[in-house]
Amino acid sequence: MKTDRAPISFAVNGTPVSVSVAPMRRLSSVLRDELGLTGTKVGCDAGDCGACTVLLGNQPVCACLMPAAAAEGASIRTVEGLGEQALSALQASFLAHGAAQCGICTPGMLMAATALLEHVAQPSEEQVRDALGGVLCRCTGYRKIIDAVVEAWRSVSPSRHCDLHLPAGHAVGASPVRLDGVPKVTGSEKFGGDSFPTDALAVLVVRSPYHRAAFRFSDLDAFKATPGIVAIFTAADIGGVNRFGVIPSFADQPALAETEVRFRGEAVALVACEPWAARDLDMATFPIEWRELSSTLEPAQAQTSDAALLHADRPGNVLVRGFVERGEPDAALAAATCTVTGQIETSYVEHAYIEPEAGYAFADDGMLTIVACTQAPHLDREETAGILGLSTDKVRIVPTATGGGFGSKIDVSLQPLIGLVALKTGRPAALAYTRSESMASTTKRHPATMTATIGADARGMVRGMVFDGEFNTGAYASFGPTVANRVPVHACGPYVTPNYRASARAIHTNGPISGAFRGFGVPQATIMQETLFDELADMLGIDRLQLRRNNALRNGCETVTGQRLEGGVGIGECLDKLEPHWRRALDEAEAFNAASESIKRGVGIASCWYGCGNTSLPNPSTIRLGIAAEGNVVLHQGAVDIGQGSNTVIAQIAADALGLPLSNFTLRGADTAITPDAGKTSASRQTYVSGRAAEKAARALRDKLLRHANASPAAHLYLENGMLTVWEGETRRHIDLSRLERDAGGLVFAAEESYDPPTLPLDAKGQGKPYAVYGYGAQIAELEIDLRLGTVSLRKFTAAHDVGKAINPLLAVGQIEGGIAQGIGMALMEEYIPGRTENLHDYLIPTIGDVPSIETILVEVPDPEGPFGAKGLGEHVLIPTAPAILNAIRHATGVSVRKVPATPTRIMEALRGVRSS
Repeated sequence: MKTDRAPISFAVNGTPVSVSVAPMRRLSSVLRDELGLTGTKVGCDAGDCGACTVLLGNQPVCACLMPAAAAEGASIRTVEGLGEQALSALQASFLAHGAAQCGICTPGMLMAATALLEHVAQPSEEQVRDALGGVLCRCTGYRKIIDAVVEAWRSVSPSRHCDLHLPAGHAVGASPVRLDGVPKVTGSEKFGGDSFPTDALAVLVVRSPYHRAAFRFSDLDAFKATPGIVAIFTAADIGGVNRFGVIPSFADQPALAETEVRFRGEAVALVACEPWAARDLDMATFPIEWRELSSTLEPAQAQTSDAALLHADRPGNVLVRGFVERGEPDAALAAATCTVTGQIETSYVEHAYIEPEAGYAFADDGMLTIVACTQAPHLDREETAGILGLSTDKVRIVPTATGGGFGSKIDVSLQPLIGLVALKTGRPAALAYTRSESMASTTKRHPATMTATIGADARGMVRGMVFDGEFNTGAYASFGPTVANRVPVHACGPYVTPNYRASARAIHTNGPISGAFRGFGVPQATIMQETLFDELADMLGIDRLQLRRNNALRNGCETVTGQRLEGGVGIGECLDKLEPHWRRALDEAEAFNAASESIKRGVGIASCWYGCGNTSLPNPSTIRLGIAAEGNVVLHQGAVDIGQGSNTVIAQIAADALGLPLSNFTLRGADTAITPDAGKTSASRQTYVSGRAAEKAARALRDKLLRHANASPAAHLYLENGMLTVWEGETRRHIDLSRLERDAGGLVFAAEESYDPPTLPLDAKGQGKPYAVYGYGAQIAELEIDLRLGTVSLRKFTAAHDVGKAINPLLAVGQIEGGIAQGIGMALMEEYIPGRTENLHDYLIPTIGDVPSIETILVEVPDPEGPFGAKGLGEHVLIPTAPAILNAIRHATGVSVRKVPATPTRIMEALRGVRSS
């Protein structure tokens, strides 16, 4: 039987071990669960992601595919064995190059790279691509990983890479290593599934195999009698309101469906059992009877909202409408010298973070504590408390490290499920989604069908635009209202558009739930707008980059919502920086195409803009920091770092505002019991909003310290060995911190400040101030297409992004490279099909071989509203990638692909259509 145990002996990291386990049990499970070596990560259990890569002898293998019996007598190395007393040269190189972002793939990358370096001391980029091709990363875009491996032979002292001793006032603009970097490269970082209590019950979820169906349970008691099963829970066991949603007035999704399911993968019941039973339990025998229903579009239940853009008329399956209108667009288009009209359709896109959702819960003395990966701990607390019928002060959310998020881990998924089991059984409860479970049940990027018309005068100045988009939000609302609001504001691109009308509808279907995903619908709308801009330029005979420069927003311009942009508008500077790269790429493409018949080279360009934070809604963040009696600065940093670097960037901002070096800082990460609410990690808001709150709190704390020492603002601070020294001219004031009274958190001086962006509501025509700060960017894509096969080979990206102020340039570049990689996937390969692409074998994301050279240009046009002038960045960097690729395809072939992704089949269909016409 599978559960029969046998003694198996092998060596791990040079130490002999012996375990008694089922011989066919996965080696990854044995390493993690029996030996506690959780540096070996599990992302798929199918050998698709490579996160579990270990070395068998000197060869990399996927531990999830290797039965424990195959390890008998073998020597296994895991990431925990790479560095002994100090980091290895490779680990140090990963830190120095910023090659670890979220960190979930990092151990697998390190092990595969170690095997390479032991054979080839100074590998080429091509050798690195070949060696690491089996390990997937969703965050970095691979470029920094390649650089780290190629440069590892230089053996720069690891201690140098960990140095945070920047002089006071010099943190902003520098690139110290991530404050959370060392645990990521040593494998000691704890993600959602890495620290389950040994006595925790395993939670299994019964999910719908149908897109829409009614169901009823049969003999639950008989199933519960199965050895190892402790309890079964259904919607009837939920003690609160069985509905949740990120926007309270649109909260419509049940934690457990009651009598009918509305999408494939919806949860209907929970089985709590002992871990040994969970490994072999046949969930196909669960007593439930299904009656499949027609998957027609159902009328959305009436909803209400205070947002001005959410109209009351919702016929049929329309959840909500967004609308912006300015000037006289119809008259402007009628009078235009040239107009272009087009339609674009985009697909479901899966988030595909390498870490599936995971966490555990326990109840102790009336407090429910949930330890899980998340992007929004305070929102989790509110929603979980509401579902389980608890007051919020009886729920504590402790975020683990989050192995990628990109929006989907904002939505509550497993938190109320494990919380319910822990409350009802009195035992800890743990749940880690399988890859197929994660892909079937979590949110996707909204598929969209869009049409638009743009008109310009003879000089190429845009006179008017009309946009209409339908966005499939699936079975439940999630972020459908946010997308419907945000798209009409952004669909014009970063261009002056005096006459404009844009409408967007979020519709309900029985498809997967569509939610937040890096851009909230703006990437889809930008594909529509930017591809039309290329057609417009060609019709007018104007250079494509020049058309964009001519129409770019500048300081003093008004947006389509009537917002006057007084300063900080950097799109013009981004386009200016791209000019020489554009000319070089066009010249090279022209020369290549003149000599090549079957392969053609294309060059594409696209721009973006993006409002940081919520659309015309409150969006506050609160940060607390103080001086501990032990002599360190304690930063309560509640902005969850999902790889983007907020742990480091917000600390850099606080350090310079306070006037103490970064090395004095100790981080207390997000935890609803000890850190104030810094809001969701979404909408490119953390560097700007939480960074501004951190700046305010640091300046307030500095004022307290100076007042205590009776010093002027010109004084310098020095902190060492429990002593604070305030130095002003020849005067030194020494404050023994141990003698001062401590607060409940152990702080002797403290400050807490909040910041909420100054926005204004939008009226019925979408006029107002939806965002206080915008970020801008533009990208050039260079590629080649085989006209015989329709295959695309990417050659290079050049990206110019206005970040206001690069708080940490290394991390900023890493965000840009990672965003481009995701944009490549959206443009060329990613298309989620329910029931068919629910693993990382059938659903393709870019590998290390798919991402070309990326040249990044950081543009700094400070915004007076941002901390030290900084703007958001994370969402922006994906937005122009797909349209730049599509424009390059059109430049190479003369045809437009109207369904994304632009697979070889779709490219060939477009080519055949042109040839037959």
